[in-house]
Parts: sequence; structure tokens; C-alpha cells
Amino acid sequence: MGDTQRFYDETEQFVASVNRQRAIDFVFVGGDISDFGLLREFRWVHQRLQQLRVPYLTVVGNHDLVGNGRAIYQSIYGPLNYTFQYGGTKFICLDTNGREYGFGAQVPDVAWLRQQLQDTTGSQRAVVLSHVPPTDEDFDPALIPTYTAALRGCSRLVFHLSGHVHRYTAGQPFRDGVTYLTTYSLAKHRYHIISLWGQRQFRLETVTYGPDA
Repeated sequence: MGDTQRFYDETEQFVASVNRQRAIDFVFVGGDISDFGLLREFRWVHQRLQQLRVPYLTVVGNHDLVGNGRAIYQSIYGPLNYTFQYGGTKFICLDTNGREYGFGAQVPDVAWLRQQLQDTTGSQRAVVLSHVPPTDEDFDPALIPTYTAALRGCSRLVFHLSGHVHRYTAGQPFRDGVTYLTTYSLAKHRYHIISLWGQRQFRLETVTYGPDA
């Protein structure tokens, strides 16, 4: 799911819904944990998400970088770019908030991404996770060609998943065989359960939650 900013009641309802699901391995938050990059916002969301029965992981969103948000995010969650392996999948999580860096052709770090996509030793599949998708105007336009080429060059890539747009989308906008997904903000009272198996197979289920669900 994505974009918890200001949606504290919805976050509590989300946690209750996830805790009723079976066989969830972890929760991924697609950025914009905060709205104004304030410490208390991060704390309010974490207080709710730590009630999950499974771990949760994040990427940094553009709102998380406002003010002192970058330092706060790093103190709570760690590096802005990182990877982990689980269940035969390498998950590559990176900062794609180009506008917040003045479109300086430095973010996202395409060289780092390319290296991670090339090094999939011990993994059957790869998934890239970010906040801003490369189809959005907040992604650095100068880096779209090299970013999408790096993804296209990985034969084990299953999909690219982002938040930011507050709605679900799925498609291959660059017509290169790479699937791009975006997910709902918590304001929409929906989230996705994604299952991965085989070489590049996946299934996506949408869950609606909340008092009226």
C-alpha cells in the first residue's frame, strides 16, 4: 500500500484488516509516510503500523523529504536505497523523488539500480519498489531513458511497483515488456496482496477494508 500521510484512522483499519489475512509475509509501504516530514507524523504512523503481526518495510516519498524529513526517515528506517532477498525474490527499493532534488539528474541513482539488477545471485526473481513511478511528472525526466533501460535489461524482473499517484494502475507504458504497477493511498480504503512464484509469475488481489467493507 502507499501514502499513509494524514490517514491515521485508515491506517488503524488497514492494520486490523491485514492482521486478519493468512500467510502474509510482510507489508510494503510505498512512501509518503508523512505529509510535512515531521517527526511526530512518522511516530504516529509507526505507532499504528507496529501493531501489524508481520514486519513492514518502506521507501521514501517526496513528502517524507520535506524539511528535516530526510534525516528523520533515515534515522527510523535506514538507507534511502537498499535491497533485501526473501522467498527467492530480490527486492530493490530506491528513492525516485527527482523533483525534491531539483531534477539534478542524480535521483534516482540509476548506476546503483543497474548494479542491483545485474547482481541477482541466489534469487529467481527481482522486484523494484519506489515512490514516484517514471511515468509521473515528479520523476526526473532526464533519467527516464536510462532508468527504464536498466529495468528492461533485467530478465528476472517481475514488475516495478510505486505509490504517489494514490490509485491503482497497471500496464506497460513504455511498450518494452516491463510491467509498472501503482497502488492505492490508504484514503481509498484498499490495498493489494501480491503473490510471487516461479520465474516471473505473480497474482494481485485487491482488498477493501474499513467500517463499511
